[in-house]
Amino acid sequence: MKKTASAHWQGNLKQGKGTISTQSGALKDNPYGFNTRFEDEPGTNPEELIGAAHAGCFSMAFSMLLGEENFTPDSIDTNATVTLEEKSDGFTVTAVHLEMTARIPNIDQAKFDEIANKAKEGCPISKLLNADITLDATLQG
Repeated sequence: MKKTASAHWQGNLKQGKGTISTQSGALKDNPYGFNTRFEDEPGTNPEELIGAAHAGCFSMAFSMLLGEENFTPDSIDTNATVTLEEKSDGFTVTAVHLEMTARIPNIDQAKFDEIANKAKEGCPISKLLNADITLDATLQG
């Protein structure tokens, strides 16, 4: 399976502007630039897109692993915080912190923690990233 996305850029780093699109059309010419990445202006940026991809990937992996153990979640909600830091060799994504809350009937805390950690380690986006990945997982009653 291969999926595609594209970016178009015009101008220099600080005053330039670009757009990001995806094969599915979920993103179509969404604006991004220095101001949306470093100055919290409206628009998207690569780090929030990585965070969205990681949160979605983790949630799906967790659901799959739960199913393999005969659990069906009522809900899984995951937030990803991506840390971008300036290092001596340039900017680097150094960490992703996942915060997940789930409602899963008939699961105990130990099994929940085991499966959540397995999903954190095994989801394809976790495997892709060369970053410190941490997880806070909460089982709601």
